[in-house]
Amino acid sequence: MIIMMIKGDVKMTKKNQFWRGMILGAIAGGAISLLDKQTRHVMKGNVQKTSTKVSYILRNPGEISDKVKETAEKFKTTYMQISEDISYITDKVEELREITPQVTDILKETKDTFSKSDETLLLEEVLGKEKKVQ
Repeated sequence: MIIMMIKGDVKMTKKNQFWRGMILGAIAGGAISLLDKQTRHVMKGNVQKTSTKVSYILRNPGEISDKVKETAEKFKTTYMQISEDISYITDKVEELREITPQVTDILKETKDTFSKSDETLLLEEVLGKEKKVQ
């Protein structure tokens, strides 16, 4: 049991060293990048903008809360509208699936009717001309 605790402590120490090394490396990299004058200038502007925004948020938490609630309500409304639209479109597609075979049958019947009428008219026309010729 004592050995397990020692091993556990060793693992924790190694893990802590890893993260400590990561943080120190990030700090060192940030410090080295600040040697460049343009980078320092850009970072100074970013820090000023961020601090201005943070101080505004701290002074006006109600306004920020209202904006977050308003945005959440807009998302909810948009989601509901999209859901209704999808439901409507799904219903219409289902109606079309049911109607399409019926329309196809009606079109075939209409085509057959007109085709027979055209044939009958043509036949009568041809027969009528033959009677006149005789």
